[in-house]
Amino acid sequence: MPARPVEVELALFTHRFAAIAAEMGEMLQRTALSTNVRDRLDFSCALLDREGRLVVNAPHIPVHLGALGLCVRKVAAHLEMRPGDTVVTNHPGFGGSHLPDITVITPVFQFPEGGELLGYVANRCHHAEIGGIRSGSMPPSARFLVEEGVVLEPLHLVRGGEARWEDVRERLTSGPWPSRTPDENLADLHAALAANLRGVEGLRQLAAQHGLESVHHYMDALRRDATRKISMALSGLRGSFCAEQCLDDGTLLRLAVECGEDQDGPRCVIDFEGSGDVHPGNLNATPAIVRSAVLYVLRLLVARRSPDADVPLNEGLFEPVELRLPGSSLLSPDFSGPAEGLPAVVGGNVETSQRVVDTLLHAFDLGACSQGTMNNVLFGDDTFGYYETVCGGTGAGDGFDGTSAVHSHMTNTRITDPEILEQRYPVRLEEFAIRHGSGGDGHHRGGDGVVRRLRFLRDVELSILSQHRVEQPYGLHGGGPGTKGRQILVHPDGSETRLAGISQADVRAGDLLVLETPGGGGWGRSSRHDERVR
Repeated sequence: MPARPVEVELALFTHRFAAIAAEMGEMLQRTALSTNVRDRLDFSCALLDREGRLVVNAPHIPVHLGALGLCVRKVAAHLEMRPGDTVVTNHPGFGGSHLPDITVITPVFQFPEGGELLGYVANRCHHAEIGGIRSGSMPPSARFLVEEGVVLEPLHLVRGGEARWEDVRERLTSGPWPSRTPDENLADLHAALAANLRGVEGLRQLAAQHGLESVHHYMDALRRDATRKISMALSGLRGSFCAEQCLDDGTLLRLAVECGEDQDGPRCVIDFEGSGDVHPGNLNATPAIVRSAVLYVLRLLVARRSPDADVPLNEGLFEPVELRLPGSSLLSPDFSGPAEGLPAVVGGNVETSQRVVDTLLHAFDLGACSQGTMNNVLFGDDTFGYYETVCGGTGAGDGFDGTSAVHSHMTNTRITDPEILEQRYPVRLEEFAIRHGSGGDGHHRGGDGVVRRLRFLRDVELSILSQHRVEQPYGLHGGGPGTKGRQILVHPDGSETRLAGISQADVRAGDLLVLETPGGGGWGRSSRHDERVR
């Protein structure tokens, strides 16, 4: 029987690796307890090589996935992981994103008792409650990390095959603002561990069937293939490209891209020098989060310039790219020292990450601005925390209109089903509809945002974290901007309270939250505009 071509073998192994990550995700969803993980699918699973570099992922959350490689490498450098070990962390200094995202890492050895290291499996789940000064663990007013919840420096969940659930429970229930739902946290961590053990089994089976050397060879081959494809995408780019965007509070994101070539081929420097200082609030993004945004946009660049190219979010995409982050900025805060003095980050993961993508897309001219926010809505009390992100419009591009009412870029979660929402939580969903006309005008129109109306049935704390309430989502090449988002509380007597994009309120039974999410920007001058000019 003739040997299969190298490209075919690589494709087969790529799908085998991806199937392991997908099976991890299926296990995690089936066994999780919380609405946020089981129903909203706010989690990610990935397979990494023995150096801790991202190999493949399931189609989960980009803001999680691009950060997992740096997280695994930092944790592995911090403590030794042996056969039978599993480690958990949410600390931003160890490649974490924000405290609700707990990462579970398991090294995969050839045999249960040891042998050669095959690689790592990891998952990251958003826990809708992890403590902090406000229910939902995403306090808009937070200034320091410890105010956002329980901080987990890397610790063993399992060591030498022995689970340490009581150690984790003690951490979850200690500190100035412990978790309000430790039992739910532990239930989801059980699910996360089960998912990793499924990944361990799958990678061992693959090595047993095809050989240890084949597993390492094709992990390396996939990384080289990703490098080759991003090099091809960069080969037609020469010169400097700059872009600036402002967060809604005026904080600057500045980007310079320099593309060229050296003896090793195409090279690209992505430099965020000139971006704002460490943020006084919670919009600081960890370097891992910025890497996630850059990796995601590099993958878009490959897809745009080589539509037939198929490559996962593999860290080989970073090989010809140098990422420069200014020291002591909102994109690279100092996370050394006690948690009490570290900067808050909860909004950096969900909002600054989206605005970094806005800026990168503008620099690479890949498309108009999408809604550029996750429209985070949280409510709860001392007994529970609920969290959702709300969809909006995507930006148009060269040859396509934007899409209405979808999540975009760094998020990829579901919205909670109305039946589940109303059964489990003290709210009634009165409207969830497309916000017609909110997309930017253009030869290709931006997608529309949505309108979501929630009636509260008892007193709760409400938190909002969002962007593009002041700055409009930009259009490109003459396209119009998308409409800004807004949120209003309508009280039973008919009076209204306008809420800022990052705000909190103590709502009463009968209050109505009206959330209108942004539309995407348009691309190209519209024919209607040309007619008006004539």
